[in-house]
Amino acid sequence: MNLILLSGGSGKRLWPLSNDSRSKQFLKVLENDGFLESMVQRVWRQLEKLHLNKSTIIATSKSQLDMIHSQLGNDIPLIIEPERRDTFPAIALAATYLYSVKGSSLNEVVGVLPVDPYVDISFFERIKDLEGALNTSDADLALMGVNPTFPSEKYGYIVPIQNNNNDYIQVSHFKEKPSETEARGLMKENALWNCGVFAFKLEYIISLLEAKGLPIQYEELAMQYQNLEKISFDYAVVEKAEKIVALPYSGSWKDLGTWNTLTEEMGTNQIGKGTISDDSTNTHLVNELDIPVTVLGIKDAVVAVSPDGILVTDKVASPRIKEVLKGFEQRPMYEERRWGWYRVLDHTKFEEGNEVLTKRIGVEAGKNLSYQKHYARSEVWTIIKGEGELALNDEIRVVKPGDVLIIPVEAKHGIKATTDLEFVEVQTGSQLIEEDIVRIFMTWDEVEEHCKSVVK
Repeated sequence: MNLILLSGGSGKRLWPLSNDSRSKQFLKVLENDGFLESMVQRVWRQLEKLHLNKSTIIATSKSQLDMIHSQLGNDIPLIIEPERRDTFPAIALAATYLYSVKGSSLNEVVGVLPVDPYVDISFFERIKDLEGALNTSDADLALMGVNPTFPSEKYGYIVPIQNNNNDYIQVSHFKEKPSETEARGLMKENALWNCGVFAFKLEYIISLLEAKGLPIQYEELAMQYQNLEKISFDYAVVEKAEKIVALPYSGSWKDLGTWNTLTEEMGTNQIGKGTISDDSTNTHLVNELDIPVTVLGIKDAVVAVSPDGILVTDKVASPRIKEVLKGFEQRPMYEERRWGWYRVLDHTKFEEGNEVLTKRIGVEAGKNLSYQKHYARSEVWTIIKGEGELALNDEIRVVKPGDVLIIPVEAKHGIKATTDLEFVEVQTGSQLIEEDIVRIFMTWDEVEEHCKSVVK
């Protein structure tokens, strides 16, 4: 059985920690043996315990590539969507990879699930049972549903045709976000919460692609990806399937998609600098800045502080943040990359068209920025921590705290951290965008091969 983890979405519901480049699954706010980990790190750790990681691939977008490498390493098998086009194109692309690149049998069962469920490890044990349910029932799709613990209005429900003695139920229909009264009725019908987990035989999706006249070879489908309809897997496949079964799961499951649900599982009331007064009961502070935050006499609240902004919200009201942020657009002020991280300190646009962007950049020991050049900006770097090697116009030299490095327009440059390295970068130019990067070499071995070292 192969597994596909879907890692998509942009950050709105957990703003200001999440943004368009750092979705909720990458927020390091969950405790694990004294360390903080993200949802995706937690899920991958659980899969490793069951040895399921060996047969798992992650389907994601280009914008999340560096974040995944930063948190899970460079050896994670990934399917990179050429652009975001909803869940059906993403799953179709992953299916063609399994079929035409990995060589999986058409009879192979493929399970699909989100990358960020907050669950016990028994959840993934239960996912393995989808293969048996699919083979026994001869259904088109096998889903996994959670036995509801209360009449939730925010989850979708899987409604059975009838109960039987099998380990699975046959699905009648789905009900999205019912009222509380409707939810109570659905619970009496033994309906399940839809947790976004399903399985199919590879042949089912490959045949569907052939019927649509779409390529079943991975590289060909990737080349035509922009022509695929933007549609969810639910609408494109699930609603049209003739026979669907579902496996009940009775263990712990939670969608940590809002501040009030996330803080229930954080394990600590405070992350980062600050103070919470004793009478600020059931209040959480998450502070990513070096500025201390003090919370006095505020109950049942979340105070979240990041380079992207500050949120002070009642916990019950916190799900409304996505609605409040409609129309609010801002470049991400913090990003994790394969080599480390950067934080925007200031961004100023002048009337004559020039811009100045100031970043604080951290590069982990042994890692490097690509050897690159820019056409629309110059840069000044000031080393503030650690030591490293700077490659500038095909010459390499050692850099240390206090060094000021001037990088003119079109100069070839890159840096490798010998120890954990931090520097302040000031960009000046007419177009300060990530697209103004021409990458020459990605690895430092290539840089050393093509550049000469100068006297240290």
